[in-house]
Amino acid sequence: MVPELRDRRNMHCLKTAGVMRHGDKGAFEMAATVDYLFAIAATAHCVRDHHFDAAFDAYLNDEEVRAFLEAHNPAALKEMAERLKEAEDRGLWKSRQNDTRPLLEALSG
Repeated sequence: MVPELRDRRNMHCLKTAGVMRHGDKGAFEMAATVDYLFAIAATAHCVRDHHFDAAFDAYLNDEEVRAFLEAHNPAALKEMAERLKEAEDRGLWKSRQNDTRPLLEALSG
């Protein structure tokens, strides 16, 4: 699986030495990661709910990362929310949290 999604310890890397230092390109790469996750889930059926939970928590549920995405590439932020919402709608992801949908709806506009 994508290294920055393996565990919360990698959030430090994501926020410092990782993709956030690359501005809008980094935001694009985050969105691409969610796209790849969705594509693998839809075609190979080998992505589990906790992988989507990790992507949601790392990219959209983290206020600092969400603010970074909004500032550097709002289109990527919207795309990520749309893709995760679609994953829920298609039954590819059932979040362990009960409050993901309102945030996804708000971000996907």
